[in-house]
Amino acid sequence: MTRRRFALGLAVVAVPLALALLGPLFAGDPGPRAISFTTSDGHWLGTDFVGRDVWRQILLGGRTVVVTALAATGLAYLVAVPVGLMSALTRLRPLEDLLMRPLDVLLAVPSLLLILLVASVLTPGAIGLALLVALVNVPDAARIVRAAAGEAAARPAVEALRMQGETWWRIAVGYVGRSTLRILAADAGIRLTGVLYLVSTAAFLGVGVAPDAADWAVMVDRNRTGLLVQPWAVVVPALLIVALTMGTNLLFDAAFRSAGSAGMGRRAAAGRGLSRPAAEPHIDTAPRPQGGAAAPAKRGRRP
Repeated sequence: MTRRRFALGLAVVAVPLALALLGPLFAGDPGPRAISFTTSDGHWLGTDFVGRDVWRQILLGGRTVVVTALAATGLAYLVAVPVGLMSALTRLRPLEDLLMRPLDVLLAVPSLLLILLVASVLTPGAIGLALLVALVNVPDAARIVRAAAGEAAARPAVEALRMQGETWWRIAVGYVGRSTLRILAADAGIRLTGVLYLVSTAAFLGVGVAPDAADWAVMVDRNRTGLLVQPWAVVVPALLIVALTMGTNLLFDAAFRSAGSAGMGRRAAAGRGLSRPAAEPHIDTAPRPQGGAAAPAKRGRRP
């Protein structure tokens, strides 16, 4: 079942990912513009709202979405993991409050609202959009790291490492960090899906991209006025965004299930080894010979 889920996720995500990463290499030069929302003149997916070829726009429009989402997710964990580990391993309550309480304030503000508020004051580009999306994902990512690392930091092994004089880096990364890898891997799949949604929604609302940029989300926004006349300019990029999001989630879910099954198999094998019964003592059941000298009688006391 896990292999089937992994194959399904790979098949779903392969098309949008290949178009996003390799599409600009095959886009070619822009041809002359045609009539808006038409499917003639060699445009097999039609033209968009300004007469550009939809297929060429699709080839050019995926890289921004994928690169921005990956960069935002990586930046979020680059900040959240050290903050969560320091908060879990510190013995100073004021330091933990100093690290986590400002993130609670950010967590109380809806992510999209915060992005729109900043965009109303500044004019972020693609890099600015990645930084904004990373910023709104840091608070809950840091809390997940703090919860997972706090459970590992309370184990007797951490206290033993401290008594041995191990460095903070070795304790935090070598033991506590490794203990949280499975939880972080599961969270990364869900978070990347949410980041793709945020990036696409922000681009749909005109944040971080130009109004006529070659971007899948912008294509959905700008071409929706001609949905009934030329639907491919809206349906194809929308389906690519959905496939990218759903396929990514399926891949991470399959990987998490596979890791969980492997861990359960190892624990079951170890349990069988511990519960193996001890060897029974050997009892000699060979018949004794009938003949031979009799056993010496016990000597009694003389009267």
